[in-house]
Amino acid sequence: MYRLPAFAETDPEQLSALIAQAPLGLLISSGPAGVMANPIPFLIEERAGGHVLRAHLARANPQLAELAAAPQVLVVFQAGNSYVTPSWYPSKAEAGKVVPTWNYAMVQVRGQARLDTSTEFLRNQLDALTDQQEGVRADPWAVSDAPESFVAAQMRGIVGLEILVETMEGKLKLSQNRPAQDRVGVRAGMMAEGDPLARLMPDPGA
Repeated sequence: MYRLPAFAETDPEQLSALIAQAPLGLLISSGPAGVMANPIPFLIEERAGGHVLRAHLARANPQLAELAAAPQVLVVFQAGNSYVTPSWYPSKAEAGKVVPTWNYAMVQVRGQARLDTSTEFLRNQLDALTDQQEGVRADPWAVSDAPESFVAAQMRGIVGLEILVETMEGKLKLSQNRPAQDRVGVRAGMMAEGDPLARLMPDPGA
């Protein structure tokens, strides 16, 4: 991934937090049938040997055969993006030498995929993914709320996926290359429009 030094994010904790905030990753593989990509919700875990991504795919998904044949994968997480108008730059009034751009936060993960059809893995995966998304709700739903026979039938239609992370790199393009007054203007403009990407931008005036 092309990154100016100002935009590079290498802190594993920050990268893991971005993945947890935007868990729907684009799973990209390159097997016998060529390049294939599918959006999949992931969990990220830290283990003694490093980080692991966990997910599940529909058993009918043809990407499963590709992963079995060529387990090297790339997963892309887009944690937010926003168009940046030059109108937010106070420096526009000084010389007019400004252009639009795009700000975004992204994490790319590369690693080896491993498929798992065991009941233990699948149930743990479903419980953990559900708890992550439902835990903040006033009336959270749990997998155990559904009849066990129904859950068992649903599990027969999926295959577990675990990715042993080899590299994890982030790019936070948040106007860091602009003068302080422009960064203030961009952050204020995003906040006025309710853009959640603004929360990742440090307050230049703080």
